[in-house]
Amino acid sequence: MKCRDIIKELSSYLNGETDRALMAEVERHLAHCEDCRLVVDTTRKTIHLYCNSQPAPLPDDVRSRLHKALENRLRRRSS
Repeated sequence: MKCRDIIKELSSYLNGETDRALMAEVERHLAHCEDCRLVVDTTRKTIHLYCNSQPAPLPDDVRSRLHKALENRLRRRSS
């Protein structure tokens, strides 16, 4: 297994959706590749932080501009 294969399978691996044989290959690669270990660990931590955080409130002016932009886009699509 090569580094690009790890990146290709990263989502499935982190979600526990890979079969046992592929998981064993990934883990063998990670045991010897510090760069891929770093990518996997960083991605895992990012997912953990994202899933365990509360959404930041939007400032009123940002919310207003976003709504206007969405309304404009919807109007253009329906025209």
